[in-house]
Amino acid sequence: MNDDCLKLKSQLCFPIYACAREIIKAYKPYLEKLNLTYTQYIVMMVLWEQKEVTVKNLGENLCLDSGTLTPLLKKLEKKGFAARKRSSKDERSLLVSITEVGEKLKAEAVKVPPAMCSCVDLTKDDVVHLRRLLAKIQNNLTAISK
Repeated sequence: MNDDCLKLKSQLCFPIYACAREIIKAYKPYLEKLNLTYTQYIVMMVLWEQKEVTVKNLGENLCLDSGTLTPLLKKLEKKGFAARKRSSKDERSLLVSITEVGEKLKAEAVKVPPAMCSCVDLTKDDVVHLRRLLAKIQNNLTAISK
């Protein structure tokens, strides 16, 4: 019986997992200056782009369930970065919007991506290629799980 497939070095999932952990760890000092965790930061990125979004769409965009989003949004609300309210069109739908304080945070947040790029030593072509491969993996796995 060949058990090479069970060796850690044979796995695709482990280097992706380990890399994700290291990336999030590298973000930490930059995000601490913004008073954000990594997960709060990705929520804010959606809000900086869209200004207002339903909790459902936010979860879909970030691959997060409502059990994860609810406490996260409460913390962002407490910090004054985001606000939640029921939709006037559909009371079942909860909207999340960026506040003025959250919008002002964007001026500092724009410094984070270039700082992170300097940590990973990849060319622009490398980044494009890696994003394409990761999107392909994610799309394939999402299709299987549906």
